[in-house]
Amino acid sequence: MVYKEKKIYRHLYGPVPSRRLGYSLGIDIVPYKICSLDCIYCQLGRTTKLTLERESFYPLEEIVTEIRQILTEDVPIDYLTFSGSGEPTLYHELGRLMRKIKAITPLPLAVLTNSTLLYREDIRHDLLMADLVVPSLDAVTQEMFKAVNRPHPSLDIETIIEGLIKFCQEYKGQLWLEVLLVKGINDSLDHLQILRDTIRRLQLDKVQLNTVIRPPTETFAHPLGNEELEKIRNYLGSKAEVVVDFPRRDRKTAFSSEKLTKEILEIVSRRPVTIEDIHQALGYHRLEISKALKELKQANKIREINHQGRIYFELK
Repeated sequence: MVYKEKKIYRHLYGPVPSRRLGYSLGIDIVPYKICSLDCIYCQLGRTTKLTLERESFYPLEEIVTEIRQILTEDVPIDYLTFSGSGEPTLYHELGRLMRKIKAITPLPLAVLTNSTLLYREDIRHDLLMADLVVPSLDAVTQEMFKAVNRPHPSLDIETIIEGLIKFCQEYKGQLWLEVLLVKGINDSLDHLQILRDTIRRLQLDKVQLNTVIRPPTETFAHPLGNEELEKIRNYLGSKAEVVVDFPRRDRKTAFSSEKLTKEILEIVSRRPVTIEDIHQALGYHRLEISKALKELKQANKIREINHQGRIYFELK
């Protein structure tokens, strides 16, 4: 297969096949690992800035220009999805940005959020623009919240749940709650009972069960098996479903992870490189690169080294 030269985008990645959204064009509007949580299972590593402060990290028109450009390309897109390197609701211009996107394309907008800021009226108002919101709720007690999500010190799980309840009452689009389960941590019957009671207080279209499927931040974060997930799905009720596997479709792919892996190995074979080195050389989004590097480390093909405070990758 012959691949076209990939155009470099600062804020877009993919489209990539999503387990839930088909071909999803990621819109990354928050700098790498700026988040309100530092989850033990995060595939991107430790949070570098733990914050609740909204900022206009990037110029709004810069992001809109990139979206206009990719919409002219021959790539399959089912959803435009706000996710990526950090918590998207931390972007101060999120509501305005979604309004501008809706003015240029009928494609549906999805927002994947960790739910932590839904207690704020301004953020709930911004999210009303989305066609689909996927909030997460991995823990329903403060003790479990700290164990799994390692939140900003001022966050309280009861406040977050109350914000989620209010958003369910206000929002008119599709609302899918994601629960990511870590084996031996938030999958106990005691916790699941409280989770089930909490879910019954929410007006949801779906409850989607996930687990640790990519190399996590912490090595003690292990996945649940399919049988375990199915038992929990049955326990949580008719709206629950397991979403670990992406249903493949016979469609033209817009992104080749195999090609990216091969290109990374070629670069790493010559010298140690950082994520930024790979980004500058190949043009792929840093999120795509980070995922590929984690998979190569898990396959024991490369190793990570720390030199004078910078992380480099080299062949094993």
